[in-house]
Amino acid sequence: MKKKVRTRSARSEETPRDEEALQVEEVPPAEEVTQAEELTGTEEMAAAGLCVTVTHSNEKHDLHVIPQQGSSEPLVQDLAQVVEDAIGVPLPLQKLIFKGRSLKEMETPLSALGIQDGCRIMLIGEKNCPEEEVELKKLKNLERSVEKIASQLEELNKELSGIQQGFLAKDLQAEALSKLDRRVKGTIEHFMKILEEIDTLILPENFKDSRLKRKGLVKKIQAFLAECDMVEQNICEETERLQSTNLALAD
Repeated sequence: MKKKVRTRSARSEETPRDEEALQVEEVPPAEEVTQAEELTGTEEMAAAGLCVTVTHSNEKHDLHVIPQQGSSEPLVQDLAQVVEDAIGVPLPLQKLIFKGRSLKEMETPLSALGIQDGCRIMLIGEKNCPEEEVELKKLKNLERSVEKIASQLEELNKELSGIQQGFLAKDLQAEALSKLDRRVKGTIEHFMKILEEIDTLILPENFKDSRLKRKGLVKKIQAFLAECDMVEQNICEETERLQSTNLALAD
């Protein structure tokens, strides 16, 4: 009788233990999947940007801040740019405050500062006068044109690099180099036209933000023109090298 009781007792104890072991083995994978889904969701939200409310004087502005190309989430710089475009307070004159803390580090992610969807941020700074806003808008349009031309210059540079590395058949290189030369000359012409447009802008002394933006844009164009000169020189050298090779082969 005692043996039978012991046997039944042992079986009744083993079954729950097996069930508990099975449950313990099944839980971790479920938790891992949940964490992975949460991480993916957080990354997608960061990439999609966030919505914040910026208060300025007695006004409230609901703004959507998205990360710029190359960034995985919005930075303070992105917020400041959206504020300038939407509210009209120039970036150099802005003072952004969140929970009593001034946002000064432009490269800091907003999430690192605890800024999430629905957060309220205070803005201190004066708007430009309507007349200066008109000039700033012209400069911003010119800046967008410069960026577009610069992207074409980057593509041109890549094509030249491909030729230099031998990725194009030799019998096609001469014609390709000739086309690149014409394109880089056209790029230089576009940049020069924008410089001429900038020179026509009449900015009074008190238009400090506009004058600062114009100065920065001129420097940027001059740097791109220097790059164009370098590309043009490389095309010339590559053309001469190709001609020398062809002459040597002919001899």
